[in-house]
Amino acid sequence: MSRFARAETTPISMAMSSRLLLAILGAASLAACAQSPVARQKADLPTTSRQAAIEHPHRLAALHPHPVSRVRVHDETADAKPTASHGLASFYSDTETASGERFDKNEMTAAHPTLPFGTRLRVTDVSSGRFVTVRVNDRGPFVRGRVVDISPSAAEALGMVDKGLANVRLDVVQ
Repeated sequence: MSRFARAETTPISMAMSSRLLLAILGAASLAACAQSPVARQKADLPTTSRQAAIEHPHRLAALHPHPVSRVRVHDETADAKPTASHGLASFYSDTETASGERFDKNEMTAAHPTLPFGTRLRVTDVSSGRFVTVRVNDRGPFVRGRVVDISPSAAEALGMVDKGLANVRLDVVQ
C-alpha cells in the first residue's frame, strides 16, 4: 500500500480542524448579527430619543427588551428650570468670570452652577426679607451646600457681609 493511499488522522490534526470549524462558525454568527433587523433599526433611529418616542414608537418597541404597552410623550415643562430654590449664599471676588467678562465687585452679579449667563435672579435673605436682583455671569459656587455666590456689592445690599453666609431664596426673574 502506498503511503498516500490512506491518510491517518492524528489527535493533533483533529484538534486543529475543530478549532478551525469553531472559528468559521463564530465568524458566520457575527456576520449574521450585523445583518439583523434590530441593528439596522438602531442605525435608522434619530439622534434624539425624545423625537423617536413621539414619531416612531414602533422602533422603540422593537429595541426594548420587554414589550412596552404605551409610549411616554415628552413633556416640555419637565425641562424647565425651577423658578425658585433655597439654600446658602456666599459672596466672592475673582479676576475673570466663566462668561469671559472681567469681574467687577461693584456690579450686582452672581455665580450659579447651571443657569444660563444673563439670567436675572432675585436673591432674598430669608431671615431679614431683604432682596437684591443680580445677573448670572459666572459658574459656582464650588462648595457643597451653597446655591449661589454673589458679588460683594450684592452681599452688602443684603446685609450679609459680616456673616459671610446667608440662607436665601432664589427666584428667576428673567
